[in-house]
Amino acid sequence: MVDSGGPRMIKDQVLDEKVFAINRALLKQYADASGDQNPIHQDEAFAKSVGLPDVIAHGMLTMALAGKYVSDIAGGAAKVLEFGARFTKPVVVPAGQDVDLTLSATVTDVADGKVSLSLSATSAGVKVLGMAKAVITL
Repeated sequence: MVDSGGPRMIKDQVLDEKVFAINRALLKQYADASGDQNPIHQDEAFAKSVGLPDVIAHGMLTMALAGKYVSDIAGGAAKVLEFGARFTKPVVVPAGQDVDLTLSATVTDVADGKVSLSLSATSAGVKVLGMAKAVITL
């Protein structure tokens, strides 16, 4: 979405939002691909037995989708210089439902061919990542 011939980014610019759908099938696919078969991500009874409201998405799946959002903005993963966040709340994934992971970004600085971004990540209106930031190169 951003390249040397593309649109210029300016400080305080709000970038387009992206919504990813997360459901139990995606959690199973991610568990199989990552090897993370923790039952809190697949077994509703187990998740509730340990105090969770329901099955939750893998934190690294949440980060991967946020990273995809950033790399799409940058025009490729090679243009992502920094990316980080803290987990603040889990993405709760009830059976038979798609839940949203809604990502947005605001440009916080543009200097020396680099763009700093402040990211927002929510699910069902709840902030799921905190201190989420990225730096991309133009």
